[in-house]
Amino acid sequence: MSAPRVLILVENLAVPFDRRVTQEAVALVEEGYRVDVICPQGPRRDKEPYAEHQGIRIHRYPLAAATGGPAGYVREYSAAIYHTLRLARRLHREQPFDVVHACNPPDLLFLVALALRRGGTRFLFDHHDLVPELFWSRFSGGPKALYYVSRILERLTFHFADAVISTNESYRSVAMRRGKVPGDRVRVVRSAPDLSKFVPVAPKVELKKGKPYLACYLGVMGPQDGVDYALRAIAHLTQDIGRDDVHTVFMGSGDAYEDCVALAQDLGLNGQVEFTGRVPDLTVQEYLSTADVCLSPDPYNPLNDLSSMNKVVEYMAMGKPLVSFDLKEARFTAQDSAVYAADNDEKQFGRLIGELLDAPDRRDEMGEKGRERVEESLSWDASRTNLLEAYQDLLNRPRRGLFRRR
Repeated sequence: MSAPRVLILVENLAVPFDRRVTQEAVALVEEGYRVDVICPQGPRRDKEPYAEHQGIRIHRYPLAAATGGPAGYVREYSAAIYHTLRLARRLHREQPFDVVHACNPPDLLFLVALALRRGGTRFLFDHHDLVPELFWSRFSGGPKALYYVSRILERLTFHFADAVISTNESYRSVAMRRGKVPGDRVRVVRSAPDLSKFVPVAPKVELKKGKPYLACYLGVMGPQDGVDYALRAIAHLTQDIGRDDVHTVFMGSGDAYEDCVALAQDLGLNGQVEFTGRVPDLTVQEYLSTADVCLSPDPYNPLNDLSSMNKVVEYMAMGKPLVSFDLKEARFTAQDSAVYAADNDEKQFGRLIGELLDAPDRRDEMGEKGRERVEESLSWDASRTNLLEAYQDLLNRPRRGLFRRR
């Protein structure tokens, strides 16, 4: 028999830039699966319509990022579904897929899975984000009807999924409670660093721009990611407390990138903060190896409280202490490798940065605890095992009809 054929769908990032999706696809290829990925083209990299990466066949389509509030997301998601469905049907005609593996957001990719299900293709839902909470966090003042539409689409995605993989136990609980998915069909596959790649390298003092200390942020810069909170915290640390001994670097990009750069200027942080945009993995290693403290400024809201942030476990893998707001899943992940500011208090966040900078022994101890925790239970090795078990269980189950109840 030929190896199972898998189609992975992702809309919000290009592959291989999307680290989680790339890790999953590579793990499946290494296990003998044949894997195709459909994703958007990147804005600056990963722009080729077709590419191959470590045995993965990647098919990309042009996509303009959303602008202009909720209407912008309607335009973006409509274009994404059109292109994804067009490519999926063409590839499915070449040879049917055994599994469609759809990663949200948006919670619309079940439509593509349904279009391919007639031939018995199974649908695996990779639950990356709580989309209703994401919508509420971004557009809390917008029309409530759109929020309820997102709840309906989430419910339909869970209903049609043959199996679900969740990024943490909080998301697994949502799948079971809100999505009514039986517990034996939901597995936790955490986003986790590959420890062979997240290895400290020799610090580069020049990255500190002549300052004694370096603070780092790594990750997406969207409206809900809290980079604006971090900037205001740094303004408090440097201007109100009066510390001019720390240089802060923000690595990454996203919908709020330009707004964050403008905010830094408005706060008078020119020369004290640096925005690099997206950078290669080696550059990330160099900055994090040089950093004295790392920042996870995602503010408390219904989305962030239940979400596991990739940057938290990546900081830990590099043996670095971090400052975070007090979120349920952040505490579960980081435990004693982080200090926590309560109630989205930006000034306390800034003070905690200063306190860690003044306590080198404490920083070393926190970094060691974080690295140990990742090695013991939060590395990609553990997540890879859970992913492959989820696939084995899915393929061993009887195929479901298009509308057959569980």
